[in-house]
Amino acid sequence: MCREQVTIPEEKPCIFLKGRDRALTTITYNAHMRTDTSATFTSSPSNVVAMGITFKNSYNLPYKQNTYSKNISYGIKMPGVGVSPALSARIYGDKSAFYDCAFLGVQDTLWDVQGRHHFLNCYIEGAVDFIFGAGQSFYEGCSINVTGDGVITAQGREFPNDPNGFVFSGCTVSGIEGVRAFLGRAYRPYSRVIFQDSYFSEVVDPLGWNAWGYVGKEENFKYAELNCKGPGSKKSKRVPWVITKPSTGQSEVFSKSSFIDQDGWLAKLPL
Repeated sequence: MCREQVTIPEEKPCIFLKGRDRALTTITYNAHMRTDTSATFTSSPSNVVAMGITFKNSYNLPYKQNTYSKNISYGIKMPGVGVSPALSARIYGDKSAFYDCAFLGVQDTLWDVQGRHHFLNCYIEGAVDFIFGAGQSFYEGCSINVTGDGVITAQGREFPNDPNGFVFSGCTVSGIEGVRAFLGRAYRPYSRVIFQDSYFSEVVDPLGWNAWGYVGKEENFKYAELNCKGPGSKKSKRVPWVITKPSTGQSEVFSKSSFIDQDGWLAKLPL
């Protein structure tokens, strides 16, 4: 176990980090409060690959649900005293890939800042906005574990022509019994998150999604649940602006090759 903050600077591209196994190799630290300085792991350059590593921020852990306050903001329970933003990872660089990794935290676990990213067979844990940012990322076969009432994604697409967004394909969303979480909230006005071919447990809030500070502008979002299953996928109480059936050609738009790999960079990774 490595107890320190690890940073890969922008001028050091083409890095391959390989652990023995995510159950055996952990980088952990306990910085908190500021999202720009608290990340246990920060990767700024392009062409970075990590495999078999757990990235952990231990500040809010072990987490107890009763640390939440009674403050409700836009229909979302907010954390109380003692829970602060504490990032496990902050990813800036383009063409970054994480395979069989884990990201552990509570609030703001994974800051998917910008660039094209591929997360394959990863485990991501948290309660509040624990996958957030403006990355253009494809999450494939990942396990998402909700540990407290809150929100899974806070995607920050700012303008309608921005290519970024989060696509979750073949993922599993589960969590602690009795907690409820929205699949996403609008972090920016054109927020875009797609779940496809995924499984939702009862941890998913029946409404599914939250407009946050953009009530009345929901037509600008692109939130979709395509061919998802499980008790949390029921649509009877879903917000009316979620997409549940793909339009012509939409499935291709959200394929891995079209969304993040049009130039074929994934096939060139040193795996």
